[in-house]
Amino acid sequence: MGFFVRFWGVRGSIPTPGPRTRRYGGNTSCYELRSDTTVLIFDAGTGLRELGISLLRNPPRAGLELHLFLSHPHWDHIQGFPFFGPAYLPTTTIHVYGSEKNENYQLLSGQMSNAYFPVAFKDLSARIVPRAFKNDVVQAGDFVVRRFDQKHPGGSAGFRVEHEGRAVVYATDSELDQLLTDPEGPSRNPRTLRRLPAAVVAPMKNADLLIADAQYTDEEYPKRIGWGHARSNTVVDLAIQAGVRQLALTHHDPMHSDRDVDAMVLTASERARSIGAELEVFGAREGVTLRVDRE
Repeated sequence: MGFFVRFWGVRGSIPTPGPRTRRYGGNTSCYELRSDTTVLIFDAGTGLRELGISLLRNPPRAGLELHLFLSHPHWDHIQGFPFFGPAYLPTTTIHVYGSEKNENYQLLSGQMSNAYFPVAFKDLSARIVPRAFKNDVVQAGDFVVRRFDQKHPGGSAGFRVEHEGRAVVYATDSELDQLLTDPEGPSRNPRTLRRLPAAVVAPMKNADLLIADAQYTDEEYPKRIGWGHARSNTVVDLAIQAGVRQLALTHHDPMHSDRDVDAMVLTASERARSIGAELEVFGAREGVTLRVDRE
């Protein structure tokens, strides 16, 4: 049993195609979670275009039913939607999840106004249905999805996805370093965990996989305070506190080459080992598919 996770876009802020980013990829945020009967999509960055091409290669006869969750409506998380092939087919149903007012639905349509895009949202052939969380929980096919708030300019949401006793957490665009309970602790002792409040740790508790924003190094972050993203080592410490099994560092900085991401992953892995944690750390890379299962 179990389910699959596939990375379609792992870059932050702006698409960065080119030789420096070929291995990890240059598309912005988009992730697919799939069971035998349900397809969930997290964020609609430019990676969504490639996901759409993949979905249309062998569409079911009854049409596609998709569940779209947006962490927030900054451009790098919605700009792929106008190029999402399934949205142009009348046999597709797309459930778009948000608050009761569902600002996500409204902003998806807003970016397709004539000033920005030649095809209007109302002209899409798919059935696009706004759906709201109730008490931050929703049933999407055979998955249970729990929403939680994160610290980011304008706000953002993280999601805990549960299926048959397994859990994946998607937590991008979260400035964890502004929430530390003892910011000076690690400077006194490098092996001291950067502690985060229990309310921040709780949604990640015992997750099989945490996909988390880790855009900055320790050296870069002081010049980017307030930009809404975390240091990779802080994400490692969060994963350790939560008892996470695997950590995928994502939302790679547009200025970071493949070599830069490799170096961040190495530093993060060494930090986990130095603390004595059994945590597998890797960099999210476009095209990678993972099976989430317990032995």
